[in-house]
Amino acid sequence: MIKIEKTITAYEVVDLAADDIEHMHECLKRPEMLLGSTYKIKPPMADHALYVTINDVVLNPDTEHELRRPFEMFINSKNMDQFQWIVALTRVASAVFRKGGDVTFLVEEFKAVFDPHGGYLKKGGIYMPSLVAEIGHALEKHLIMIGLMKPAKIPTQQQKILDEKRAEFDSLAKSNKVGQGDFPAEANICKKCHTKATILMDGCLTCLNCGDSKCG
Repeated sequence: MIKIEKTITAYEVVDLAADDIEHMHECLKRPEMLLGSTYKIKPPMADHALYVTINDVVLNPDTEHELRRPFEMFINSKNMDQFQWIVALTRVASAVFRKGGDVTFLVEEFKAVFDPHGGYLKKGGIYMPSLVAEIGHALEKHLIMIGLMKPAKIPTQQQKILDEKRAEFDSLAKSNKVGQGDFPAEANICKKCHTKATILMDGCLTCLNCGDSKCG
């Protein structure tokens, strides 16, 4: 028994169980084995593909507090021309991962990098302003997979309009016996989603990928 001689001025409830929960921090030792995923990036102007590998650490495994968090990033390629900045990029990204906290901001930082020589269209007609931006898309895909980010969702009303416009285009393409792909060859790049999917319908520019329209 402990006798309190002084007046109690404040108190705090300490959850001893919470002290045992492992959080992401820069002093966390690297486990011998990490789970990871590799994403292939092949810009049309490059001779060799880049392979972006993101390894994750599992914190508090087999408990209700189990979390999967990115721990390190590697990029491998036969092309050694950009070796220096690739090493620098992966080391900085890995350091940010190990700091803990919200690391999702890296996605927007990478995607906002523009190549002064111009971007390129990847498979599917999606415009990439730079190689770093495509690495950002790969990172975004990974963070969505492990639950750190949620995929962008088109509002229900906008999706309804998009479905109607797509059905209208498919109907016209069928009646005119035009080849049907994901998007028409004459489509322009959408300024909102950067996909080559904007066409003129009913006198209004409409994106068949995200539903953006100049007519509202």
